[in-house]
Amino acid sequence: MRALRIIRNYFFYSGIEKEEYEAVKKDAYISNYAVWRILHCVMVAAFCFLYISSLFSDLLESNRFFYMLALIYSIFACSLFFILKKDSLIAQLIIYLSISLLFIFACLITQNKPEIPATTFIALLLIAPMFMIDKPFFMTFELISASCLFLVWMYYVKPYEIWEMDMVNVIIFTVVGVILNIIANSIRIKEFVLTRKINIQKDTDELTGLKNKGALTREINAFLDNESAYEGIMMLMDVDQFKSINDTYGHDVGDIVVASLGSILKNKFDKGEITGRFGGDEFIVFIKDTDDREYARKTAESIIASASQINALPDTGKKVSVSIGIAIYKGYENNYSEIFKKADIAMYRSKADPENRYCFYE
Repeated sequence: MRALRIIRNYFFYSGIEKEEYEAVKKDAYISNYAVWRILHCVMVAAFCFLYISSLFSDLLESNRFFYMLALIYSIFACSLFFILKKDSLIAQLIIYLSISLLFIFACLITQNKPEIPATTFIALLLIAPMFMIDKPFFMTFELISASCLFLVWMYYVKPYEIWEMDMVNVIIFTVVGVILNIIANSIRIKEFVLTRKINIQKDTDELTGLKNKGALTREINAFLDNESAYEGIMMLMDVDQFKSINDTYGHDVGDIVVASLGSILKNKFDKGEITGRFGGDEFIVFIKDTDDREYARKTAESIIASASQINALPDTGKKVSVSIGIAIYKGYENNYSEIFKKADIAMYRSKADPENRYCFYE
Protein backbone atom coordinates (compact mmCIF):
# COMPACT_ATOMS: atom_id res chain seq x y z
CA MET A 1 0.00 0.00 0.00
CA ARG A 2 2.83 2.41 0.80
CA ALA A 3 4.43 1.78 -2.60
CA LEU A 4 1.12 2.43 -4.37
CA ARG A 5 0.67 5.64 -2.42
CA ILE A 6 4.15 6.85 -3.41
CA ILE A 7 3.47 6.04 -7.08
CA ARG A 8 0.10 7.82 -6.90
CA ASN A 9 1.67 10.90 -5.35
CA TYR A 10 4.36 11.11 -8.01
CA PHE A 11 1.99 10.61 -10.94
CA PHE A 12 -0.84 12.82 -9.67
CA TYR A 13 0.80 15.26 -7.21
CA SER A 14 4.47 15.41 -8.25
CA GLY A 15 5.71 13.57 -5.18
CA ILE A 16 3.93 15.59 -2.50
CA GLU A 17 0.62 15.28 -0.68
CA LYS A 18 -2.57 16.36 -2.43
CA GLU A 19 -3.20 19.31 -0.07
CA GLU A 20 0.27 20.74 -0.63
CA TYR A 21 -0.02 20.28 -4.39
CA GLU A 22 -3.38 22.07 -4.57
CA ALA A 23 -1.97 24.95 -2.51
CA VAL A 24 0.89 25.69 -4.93
CA LYS A 25 -0.56 24.45 -8.24
CA LYS A 26 -1.83 27.90 -9.26
CA ASP A 27 1.54 29.56 -8.59
CA ALA A 28 3.27 26.84 -10.61
CA TYR A 29 1.00 27.38 -13.63
CA ILE A 30 1.46 31.16 -13.45
CA SER A 31 5.25 30.82 -13.31
CA ASN A 32 5.22 28.75 -16.51
CA TYR A 33 2.86 31.07 -18.37
CA ALA A 34 5.62 33.28 -19.78
CA VAL A 35 7.44 30.18 -21.09
CA TRP A 36 4.28 29.00 -22.85
CA ARG A 37 3.78 32.43 -24.41
CA ILE A 38 7.36 32.48 -25.73
CA LEU A 39 6.97 28.92 -27.08
CA HIS A 40 3.91 29.95 -29.09
CA CYS A 41 5.67 33.03 -30.45
CA VAL A 42 8.49 30.74 -31.62
CA MET A 43 5.90 28.39 -33.17
CA VAL A 44 4.37 31.29 -35.11
CA ALA A 45 7.77 32.26 -36.48
CA ALA A 46 8.74 28.66 -37.29
CA PHE A 47 5.53 27.69 -39.12
CA CYS A 48 5.48 31.02 -40.94
CA PHE A 49 8.99 30.29 -42.21
CA LEU A 50 8.06 26.71 -43.16
CA TYR A 51 4.90 27.78 -44.99
CA ILE A 52 6.72 30.45 -46.99
CA SER A 53 9.54 28.00 -47.70
CA SER A 54 7.04 25.39 -48.92
CA LEU A 55 5.99 27.82 -51.68
CA PHE A 56 9.47 27.56 -53.17
CA SER A 57 10.72 24.11 -52.06
CA ASP A 58 9.62 20.84 -53.66
CA LEU A 59 10.70 18.95 -50.52
CA LEU A 60 8.36 20.97 -48.26
CA GLU A 61 5.51 21.32 -50.76
CA SER A 62 3.78 18.12 -49.69
CA ASN A 63 3.31 19.49 -46.16
CA ARG A 64 2.23 22.98 -47.22
CA PHE A 65 -1.38 22.54 -46.13
CA PHE A 66 -0.28 21.34 -42.69
CA TYR A 67 2.10 24.29 -42.33
CA MET A 68 -0.72 26.68 -43.18
CA LEU A 69 -3.07 25.12 -40.61
CA ALA A 70 -0.30 25.02 -37.99
CA LEU A 71 0.49 28.70 -38.66
CA ILE A 72 -3.17 29.70 -38.26
CA TYR A 73 -3.45 27.69 -35.05
CA SER A 74 -0.17 29.11 -33.68
CA ILE A 75 -1.26 32.71 -34.33
CA PHE A 76 -4.62 32.05 -32.66
CA ALA A 77 -3.03 30.27 -29.66
CA CYS A 78 -0.32 32.91 -29.29
CA SER A 79 -2.90 35.71 -29.25
CA LEU A 80 -4.82 33.91 -26.51
CA PHE A 81 -1.72 33.86 -24.31
CA PHE A 82 -1.80 37.67 -24.36
CA ILE A 83 -5.48 37.71 -23.35
CA LEU A 84 -6.10 34.82 -20.96
CA LYS A 85 -5.56 34.95 -17.23
CA LYS A 86 -2.34 33.26 -16.15
CA ASP A 87 -4.16 30.58 -14.16
CA SER A 88 -6.70 29.83 -16.90
CA LEU A 89 -7.50 26.19 -17.59
CA ILE A 90 -7.79 27.08 -21.29
CA ALA A 91 -4.11 28.03 -21.32
CA GLN A 92 -3.21 24.61 -19.93
CA LEU A 93 -5.35 22.91 -22.59
CA ILE A 94 -3.72 24.97 -25.35
CA ILE A 95 -0.21 23.96 -24.35
CA TYR A 96 -1.17 20.27 -24.55
CA LEU A 97 -2.72 20.84 -27.99
CA SER A 98 0.42 22.67 -29.10
CA ILE A 99 2.67 19.86 -27.91
CA SER A 100 0.45 17.42 -29.83
CA LEU A 101 0.84 19.61 -32.92
CA LEU A 102 4.62 19.49 -32.56
CA PHE A 103 4.52 15.70 -32.36
CA ILE A 104 2.48 15.58 -35.58
CA PHE A 105 5.03 17.93 -37.15
CA ALA A 106 7.79 15.51 -36.11
CA CYS A 107 5.87 12.66 -37.72
CA LEU A 108 5.67 14.60 -41.00
CA ILE A 109 9.41 15.29 -40.93
CA THR A 110 10.06 11.57 -40.45
CA GLN A 111 7.63 10.71 -43.24
CA ASN A 112 9.55 12.93 -45.66
CA LYS A 113 12.66 10.81 -45.12
CA PRO A 114 11.40 7.34 -44.15
CA GLU A 115 14.74 5.67 -44.79
CA ILE A 116 16.37 7.60 -41.91
CA PRO A 117 15.75 6.75 -38.22
CA ALA A 118 13.56 9.26 -36.42
CA THR A 119 15.44 11.92 -34.48
CA THR A 120 13.12 14.93 -34.26
CA PHE A 121 10.30 12.89 -32.77
CA ILE A 122 12.60 11.27 -30.19
CA ALA A 123 14.07 14.68 -29.31
CA LEU A 124 10.55 15.96 -28.65
CA LEU A 125 9.90 13.02 -26.33
CA LEU A 126 12.69 14.41 -24.14
CA ILE A 127 12.08 18.14 -24.60
CA ALA A 128 8.28 18.38 -24.45
CA PRO A 129 7.92 17.21 -20.82
CA MET A 130 10.10 20.12 -19.69
CA PHE A 131 7.53 22.69 -20.86
CA MET A 132 4.74 21.52 -18.61
CA ILE A 133 4.28 21.84 -14.87
CA ASP A 134 1.24 19.69 -14.28
CA LYS A 135 0.26 16.34 -12.93
CA PRO A 136 2.75 13.92 -14.56
CA PHE A 137 -0.19 11.62 -15.29
CA PHE A 138 -1.37 13.96 -18.07
CA MET A 139 2.04 14.25 -19.72
CA THR A 140 2.44 10.46 -19.48
CA PHE A 141 -0.83 10.09 -21.39
CA GLU A 142 0.35 12.69 -23.94
CA LEU A 143 3.68 10.94 -24.53
CA ILE A 144 2.19 7.45 -24.79
CA SER A 145 -0.54 8.64 -27.17
CA ALA A 146 1.99 10.45 -29.39
CA SER A 147 4.29 7.42 -29.43
CA CYS A 148 1.47 5.06 -30.39
CA LEU A 149 0.38 7.42 -33.17
CA PHE A 150 3.94 7.64 -34.45
CA LEU A 151 4.51 3.89 -34.46
CA VAL A 152 1.21 3.09 -36.21
CA TRP A 153 1.69 5.88 -38.76
CA MET A 154 5.32 5.03 -39.53
CA TYR A 155 4.55 1.31 -39.80
CA TYR A 156 2.97 2.04 -43.19
CA VAL A 157 5.66 4.51 -44.25
CA LYS A 158 9.08 3.25 -43.20
CA PRO A 159 11.04 0.16 -44.19
CA TYR A 160 10.43 -2.48 -41.55
CA GLU A 161 14.06 -2.56 -40.37
CA ILE A 162 14.07 1.21 -39.77
CA TRP A 163 10.62 1.08 -38.17
CA GLU A 164 11.76 -1.68 -35.83
CA MET A 165 14.76 0.42 -34.76
CA ASP A 166 12.48 3.43 -34.23
CA MET A 167 10.08 1.33 -32.20
CA VAL A 168 12.81 0.34 -29.72
CA ASN A 169 14.03 3.95 -29.45
CA VAL A 170 10.53 5.38 -29.08
CA ILE A 171 9.64 2.95 -26.28
CA ILE A 172 12.88 3.68 -24.42
CA PHE A 173 12.65 7.46 -24.78
CA THR A 174 8.95 7.54 -23.94
CA VAL A 175 9.81 5.93 -20.62
CA VAL A 176 12.73 8.35 -20.19
CA GLY A 177 10.45 11.29 -21.05
CA VAL A 178 7.91 10.20 -18.44
CA ILE A 179 10.64 9.87 -15.81
CA LEU A 180 12.10 13.29 -16.74
CA ASN A 181 8.66 14.85 -16.46
CA ILE A 182 8.13 13.33 -13.02
CA ILE A 183 11.55 14.48 -11.81
CA ALA A 184 11.20 18.01 -13.26
CA ASN A 185 7.71 18.43 -11.84
CA SER A 186 8.75 17.09 -8.46
CA ILE A 187 11.74 19.45 -8.20
CA ARG A 188 9.84 22.56 -9.29
CA ILE A 189 6.69 21.85 -7.27
CA LYS A 190 8.77 21.24 -4.14
CA GLU A 191 10.50 24.57 -4.75
CA PHE A 192 7.08 26.24 -4.77
CA VAL A 193 6.10 24.40 -1.58
CA LEU A 194 9.28 25.59 0.14
CA THR A 195 8.81 29.16 -1.13
CA ARG A 196 5.21 29.13 0.05
CA LYS A 197 6.23 27.98 3.52
CA ILE A 198 8.89 30.69 3.73
CA ASN A 199 6.40 33.34 2.61
CA ILE A 200 3.81 32.13 5.12
CA GLN A 201 6.37 32.28 7.93
CA LYS A 202 7.49 35.73 6.79
CA ASP A 203 3.91 37.06 6.62
CA THR A 204 2.46 35.36 9.71
CA ASP A 205 2.25 36.73 13.22
CA GLU A 206 3.75 34.08 15.47
CA LEU A 207 1.43 34.60 18.45
CA THR A 208 -1.93 34.62 16.64
CA GLY A 209 -1.30 32.87 13.33
CA LEU A 210 -2.85 35.84 11.51
CA LYS A 211 -1.13 38.09 8.98
CA ASN A 212 1.51 40.41 10.37
CA LYS A 213 1.86 44.15 9.76
CA GLY A 214 3.91 43.75 6.58
CA ALA A 215 1.45 41.34 4.99
CA LEU A 216 -1.52 43.50 6.01
CA THR A 217 0.02 46.61 4.47
CA ARG A 218 0.97 44.84 1.25
CA GLU A 219 -2.38 43.10 0.69
CA ILE A 220 -4.53 46.12 1.50
CA ASN A 221 -2.41 48.31 -0.79
CA ALA A 222 -2.76 45.69 -3.54
CA PHE A 223 -6.54 45.84 -3.14
CA LEU A 224 -6.59 49.65 -3.18
CA ASP A 225 -4.40 49.68 -6.31
CA ASN A 226 -6.97 47.57 -8.16
CA GLU A 227 -8.95 49.96 -10.36
CA SER A 228 -12.02 47.74 -10.21
CA ALA A 229 -12.04 47.79 -6.38
CA TYR A 230 -13.90 50.79 -4.98
CA GLU A 231 -15.63 49.45 -1.85
CA GLY A 232 -14.26 48.17 1.43
CA ILE A 233 -14.45 48.38 5.19
CA MET A 234 -11.43 48.74 7.46
CA MET A 235 -11.88 47.84 11.11
CA LEU A 236 -9.05 48.75 13.49
CA MET A 237 -9.35 47.46 17.05
CA ASP A 238 -7.34 47.13 20.21
CA VAL A 239 -7.82 45.70 23.70
CA ASP A 240 -8.98 48.26 26.25
CA GLN A 241 -6.52 48.95 29.09
CA PHE A 242 -4.13 46.37 27.68
CA LYS A 243 -1.14 47.94 29.44
CA SER A 244 -2.98 47.58 32.73
CA ILE A 245 -3.62 43.90 31.99
CA ASN A 246 0.09 43.32 31.36
CA ASP A 247 1.11 45.29 34.45
CA THR A 248 -1.47 43.67 36.74
CA TYR A 249 -1.51 40.05 35.58
CA GLY A 250 1.74 39.71 33.67
CA HIS A 251 2.67 39.51 30.01
CA ASP A 252 1.75 35.82 29.83
CA VAL A 253 -1.88 36.72 30.49
CA GLY A 254 -1.61 39.59 27.99
CA ASP A 255 -0.35 37.14 25.36
CA ILE A 256 -3.30 34.83 26.06
CA VAL A 257 -5.72 37.73 25.57
CA VAL A 258 -4.08 38.68 22.26
CA ALA A 259 -3.99 35.06 21.07
CA SER A 260 -7.63 34.55 22.05
CA LEU A 261 -8.74 37.66 20.16
CA GLY A 262 -6.70 36.49 17.17
CA SER A 263 -8.49 33.13 17.30
CA ILE A 264 -11.87 34.88 17.36
CA LEU A 265 -11.00 36.92 14.27
CA LYS A 266 -9.57 33.90 12.45
CA ASN A 267 -12.82 31.98 12.97
CA LYS A 268 -15.09 34.90 12.05
CA PHE A 269 -13.27 35.97 8.90
CA ASP A 270 -12.50 33.08 6.58
CA LYS A 271 -14.02 34.24 3.28
CA GLY A 272 -11.20 36.28 1.78
CA GLU A 273 -11.11 39.16 4.25
CA ILE A 274 -7.67 40.59 5.07
CA THR A 275 -7.22 39.91 8.77
CA GLY A 276 -4.14 40.37 10.90
CA ARG A 277 -2.33 41.70 13.93
CA PHE A 278 -0.98 45.18 13.35
CA GLY A 279 1.19 45.03 16.44
CA GLY A 280 0.89 44.78 20.22
CA ASP A 281 -2.82 44.47 20.97
CA GLU A 282 -3.98 46.11 17.71
CA PHE A 283 -5.75 44.14 14.98
CA ILE A 284 -7.04 45.02 11.52
CA VAL A 285 -9.85 43.48 9.54
CA PHE A 286 -10.34 44.71 5.97
CA ILE A 287 -13.55 43.49 4.32
CA LYS A 288 -13.44 43.71 0.54
CA ASP A 289 -16.10 44.80 -1.95
CA THR A 290 -18.71 46.21 0.43
CA ASP A 291 -19.46 49.53 2.08
CA ASP A 292 -22.55 48.35 3.96
CA ARG A 293 -22.57 50.27 7.24
CA GLU A 294 -25.19 48.01 8.77
CA TYR A 295 -23.07 44.95 8.05
CA ALA A 296 -20.06 46.72 9.55
CA ARG A 297 -22.07 47.62 12.66
CA LYS A 298 -23.29 44.05 13.21
CA THR A 299 -19.77 42.69 12.60
CA ALA A 300 -18.28 45.10 15.15
CA GLU A 301 -20.93 44.18 17.72
CA SER A 302 -20.23 40.48 17.13
CA ILE A 303 -16.48 40.97 17.69
CA ILE A 304 -17.09 42.97 20.88
CA ALA A 305 -19.49 40.33 22.21
CA SER A 306 -17.08 37.49 21.43
CA ALA A 307 -14.15 39.33 23.02
CA SER A 308 -16.13 39.74 26.24
CA GLN A 309 -16.27 35.94 26.48
CA ILE A 310 -12.48 35.55 26.65
CA ASN A 311 -11.67 33.85 29.95
CA ALA A 312 -8.05 34.87 30.37
CA LEU A 313 -8.09 37.25 33.32
CA PRO A 314 -7.52 35.70 36.78
CA ASP A 315 -10.00 38.20 38.19
CA THR A 316 -13.30 36.68 37.11
CA GLY A 317 -15.12 39.91 37.83
CA LYS A 318 -13.37 41.65 34.95
CA LYS A 319 -14.03 41.11 31.28
CA VAL A 320 -11.92 41.74 28.23
CA SER A 321 -13.24 44.53 26.04
CA VAL A 322 -12.14 45.94 22.70
CA SER A 323 -12.66 49.26 20.96
CA ILE A 324 -13.18 49.34 17.18
CA GLY A 325 -12.72 52.15 14.69
CA ILE A 326 -14.44 51.72 11.32
CA ALA A 327 -13.49 53.50 8.10
CA ILE A 328 -15.55 52.97 4.95
CA TYR A 329 -13.57 52.86 1.72
CA LYS A 330 -15.37 54.23 -1.34
CA GLY A 331 -12.48 54.54 -3.77
CA TYR A 332 -11.11 57.87 -2.52
CA GLU A 333 -8.07 56.81 -0.47
CA ASN A 334 -4.95 56.09 -2.49
CA ASN A 335 -3.10 53.86 -0.06
CA TYR A 336 -3.21 51.92 3.15
CA SER A 337 -1.99 54.74 5.42
CA GLU A 338 -4.78 57.12 4.39
CA ILE A 339 -7.60 54.77 5.32
CA PHE A 340 -5.69 53.53 8.39
CA LYS A 341 -5.52 57.09 9.80
CA LYS A 342 -9.29 57.40 9.52
CA ALA A 343 -9.86 54.04 11.25
CA ASP A 344 -7.35 55.03 13.95
CA ILE A 345 -9.17 58.31 14.67
CA ALA A 346 -12.48 56.45 14.84
CA MET A 347 -11.03 53.84 17.22
CA TYR A 348 -9.89 56.42 19.74
CA ARG A 349 -13.27 58.11 19.52
CA SER A 350 -14.91 54.76 20.26
CA LYS A 351 -13.13 54.57 23.60
CA ALA A 352 -15.25 57.53 24.71
CA ASP A 353 -18.41 55.50 24.08
CA PRO A 354 -18.53 52.82 26.81
CA GLU A 355 -21.87 51.48 25.57
CA ASN A 356 -21.10 50.69 21.93
CA ARG A 357 -17.26 50.46 21.92
CA TYR A 358 -17.20 51.12 18.16
CA CYS A 359 -17.29 54.23 16.03
CA PHE A 360 -17.48 55.10 12.33
CA TYR A 361 -15.14 57.70 10.90
CA GLU A 362 -17.21 60.66 9.75
